[in-house]
Amino acid sequence: MLRLYTHAACLEHQPGPGHPESPSRLQAVLQALDQDRFAALDRVEAPRATLEQLSRVHAGAQIERVFAAAPQDGLTRLDADTAMSPGSLEAALRAAGAVCAAVDAALGGAAARAFCAVRPPGHHATRDAAMGFCLFNNVAAGAAQALAVHGLKRVAVVDFDVHHGNGTQDIFAREPRVLYVSSHQMPLYPGSGERSECGVGNIVNAPLAPGTGSGEFRAQWHEALLPRIAAFRPQLILVSAGFDAHRLDPLANLDLDAEDYAWLTRRLAELADAHAGGRLVSSLEGGYSLTALRASTAAHVGALMD
Repeated sequence: MLRLYTHAACLEHQPGPGHPESPSRLQAVLQALDQDRFAALDRVEAPRATLEQLSRVHAGAQIERVFAAAPQDGLTRLDADTAMSPGSLEAALRAAGAVCAAVDAALGGAAARAFCAVRPPGHHATRDAAMGFCLFNNVAAGAAQALAVHGLKRVAVVDFDVHHGNGTQDIFAREPRVLYVSSHQMPLYPGSGERSECGVGNIVNAPLAPGTGSGEFRAQWHEALLPRIAAFRPQLILVSAGFDAHRLDPLANLDLDAEDYAWLTRRLAELADAHAGGRLVSSLEGGYSLTALRASTAAHVGALMD
C-alpha cells in the first residue's frame, strides 16, 4: 500500500501575494488525490522534523537563521525569491518531517512506498542557505535519516524537477553513499547542474536545452541516468518530484506531459523492486501550473500505486 504524508500546516506557508509557490499548489495536489482511484492511499499526518534530523544536512547557524527569521506577522524575506510568513516554519518542519517519517516507514517495513504532499519544497536549500522557495532540504533530510538511523550504504536521490537541485548536490557532493541523479533545463535557475559537476563520482547531471520534449527526455533517462541508478544498486530510492518540466508550466520551457512522469515513475519503481525491496519515497518539489500539477501528480502517484 502507498502511504500519503501531508499536513494542513503546509497550507499555511504564505510567501506573498502573486508568489508562484502558493498554497493553491498543494490544494491542487490534494484535489488530484481525492479521486476514487486513490481511495486506497494510506493517509498519514506528517510529523515535525527534529533538530537532529535537520542538523545532519544543514549547518547549525543556518537552522538558527531560519528559526529566527520566522515572523509573528507579515513577511520576512530570506532572499529575492524566498520568504517566510507566520505559518512557514511549522510548514517547513512538517515537510522535512514527512520525508524522514516515510523513510522510517519504508525501512522499518511499515510501508515500502510513499508520496509526501508537502510544501515548501526543499531541493534548492543548501547546507548553509535557504533559497529558491526552499527553507529546509526535505529529501536530503530523508536520505541522511536512512544513512544515520538505518545504516544504509547506498541511497539514490532522483530529481526530475525542471530546476537543478543545487542544494541536494551541495549537501551530498562528497558523500559516496548517496547517488544524486538529475535532469533539468539549462540555462535556468539556479545555474548549476553541468555534466562536469560529478562530486566524488556520485553526482550525475543531464542538462536539457529549452524546448526539449518527451523523446529526448526519455532517451536521457533510458540511456544515461537509469543505468547509473541500476549500477549503484540503491537500497532506497528517494525522488524529488517536481512537475515544472510540463509544457504548461509558466517558469520553464521544457515540453513534457503527465505521461512522461508516469513513464519515469514506472522505471524508478522497477529499479526499486529490483534493488531496494520496493522501497521508494517521493516528495513534492516544483510545479506551478495548477492544471499540469493535478494531472502530473495523478500520473506519478498512480504509477507508484501500480
